[in-house]
Amino acid sequence: QSAVNVPRDFEGCSTLRKYFGQLHYLQSRIPMGAEQEAAVPITWTEIFSGKTVTHEDIKYEQACILYNLGALHSMLGAMDKRVSEECAAGAFTYLRDHFPHSYSVDMSHQILNLNINLMLGQAQECLLEKSMLDNRKSFLVARISAQVVDYYKEACRALENSETASLLGKIQKDWKKLVQMKIYYFAAVAHLHMGKQAEEQQKFGERVIYFQSALDKLNEAIKLAKGQPETVQEALRFTMDVIGGKYNSAKKDNDFIYHEAVPALDTLQSVKGAPLVKALPVNPTDPAVTGPDIFAKLVPMAAHEASSLYSEEKAKLLRDVMAKIEAKNEVLDQFMDSMQLDPETVDNLDMYNHIPPVLMEKCAALSVRPDTVKNLVQSMQVLSGVFTDVEASLKEIRDLLEEDEAQERKLQELLGKAPAPQGSSPPPPSSAGLAEVSKECSKYMEVHEKASFTNTELHKAMNLHIGNLRLLSGPLEQVRAALPSPALTEDDKQVLQNLKRILAKVQEMRDQRMSLEQQLREMIQKDDITTSLVTTDRSEMKKLFEEQLKKYDQIKVYLEQNLAAQENVLKALTDANVKYAAVRKALAEVEHKWNTTVQTLVASYEAYEDLMKKSQEGKDFYTDLEGKAAKLLEKARAACQAAEANRQQILEKEMKKQPPPRPTAPKPLQKKPPELEAGAGGLDTGDLPPLVSL
Repeated sequence: QSAVNVPRDFEGCSTLRKYFGQLHYLQSRIPMGAEQEAAVPITWTEIFSGKTVTHEDIKYEQACILYNLGALHSMLGAMDKRVSEECAAGAFTYLRDHFPHSYSVDMSHQILNLNINLMLGQAQECLLEKSMLDNRKSFLVARISAQVVDYYKEACRALENSETASLLGKIQKDWKKLVQMKIYYFAAVAHLHMGKQAEEQQKFGERVIYFQSALDKLNEAIKLAKGQPETVQEALRFTMDVIGGKYNSAKKDNDFIYHEAVPALDTLQSVKGAPLVKALPVNPTDPAVTGPDIFAKLVPMAAHEASSLYSEEKAKLLRDVMAKIEAKNEVLDQFMDSMQLDPETVDNLDMYNHIPPVLMEKCAALSVRPDTVKNLVQSMQVLSGVFTDVEASLKEIRDLLEEDEAQERKLQELLGKAPAPQGSSPPPPSSAGLAEVSKECSKYMEVHEKASFTNTELHKAMNLHIGNLRLLSGPLEQVRAALPSPALTEDDKQVLQNLKRILAKVQEMRDQRMSLEQQLREMIQKDDITTSLVTTDRSEMKKLFEEQLKKYDQIKVYLEQNLAAQENVLKALTDANVKYAAVRKALAEVEHKWNTTVQTLVASYEAYEDLMKKSQEGKDFYTDLEGKAAKLLEKARAACQAAEANRQQILEKEMKKQPPPRPTAPKPLQKKPPELEAGAGGLDTGDLPPLVSL
């Protein structure tokens, strides 16, 4: 009811649009078309003949609503200020392009063409007037005016059609005369401004012919304007004053001053129109215009099937895009793996400016224990002292035993016993006490030798770590100075910066690719066109799919650009990596030294407690061994004294058993007489007493 009795204002336009949209939603669900099950008779009155026309087709209802929408727009346009280039042609154009022309004669193709071009022409007139008031360039104004002429020429052709003439009757003649008058008038305006342009370009001959042509066309317009309102006549007279004045002035100047040849009009380039007006669009499914679909819950099975087909189209699009992305990602991953370049640690220069946290922790721990090194040195000194005492005691015992052994050997020789052959075992100790001492000493010596090796290793470890502990206990500046750092030239730094810049580009490319992929997936997931499918004819489904899939074109372009850039980025990275090779080797060596130094210092800190523990264990061990060695030394001294006393007693007894020695014969003062020579009857030598060796 509201659409039939629509108010003559913009609210009325809104009502017509909403009703038209809801009819579109309805006809896509309910079979109300011609010869369909739910078709009902629809009756409207033709505008020109006054006859009533009835069709059992919901599309006829839609067509009549569209026609009235265009008519209402044209009425509102006529009442509005002439400042807008929007026009009522949109409704007539949609009606012409989407509905049959056989419903009624006022919806014939020629009538709709007439309405469309009349609306466009009048809208272009508004734009022309605005351009002239804004003092736009003459050539632009001429082109806008020429387009007005083109629109009206199309309208005139429609008016000259026999069907149109018979339908419109007397109106046809009046409209045709008015349209023709406008054609001449706006052609005159176009040539007036072409003459102005020629004047600006100092083409005075062209200026004369354009002004003359404008004057001729204006005279034709004046002839056709008989019977028009006084406002039209006044406009024509004003225009005549302008064009006439321009023509007379231009002709006079050229005749007396410039003397340029006046070319024929047909030798000059024709003015091409500039269509700058736009028809108000008609979109029956725009919710901002039609409001919510009141039949939204009625979704035909065909729409569900079509939605599934569209989902497959989206899936195919995603598969195609993902295949390209995955192929490029695989190449990129393999390339980066082969390069072994981590953007975060490509130079590690920053780490050399700071003491690592693990080392800072050790320095902090030692700062609250200032006697660490002192305690370790004292522990080493105590251990060394005890070790020396033990070794001295064992040496003295060994010396006592060796002395006793030597004395025992002399005694045996005095008693006439043969000495032990070279290399044989030493003689047994001279007493059971010394034998026990010797056995104990050997055992202690063996233990001492084993412990001595351990003690030596412990001292080496202490000497190794004590310097590091002193460093960690000192100022942090010294610790930092002790850590290695790279010495890079300016060229080396430039190589590093370039490599890091390209690696950042690689990461940027990755991030952008992931972002675009995510956007594409989200768009596809949210893309539901079921509502549009409901209101779309099956024959138009493929076209609708193509139009809907165009929404992904922009993001596909971005992805293609991203993928195409990969080759250039990787080439640049390869070149940068070649230059980085020498710097990389140097940095790797410094980093290895740095890590080794840090690990060594940490190891020294962690070894401190172990060293102190082992040092204490060594002190305890040697203290115990020292006590045992001291007792054994006293025992050895006592045993040696007893053995020495025993040897003295044996020696004395042996001396008593030996007879006193005879005196030896005095040495003769002269040579023996012959008779005393051996074998000459002297004394038998066998009668001499034996020589005793004491």
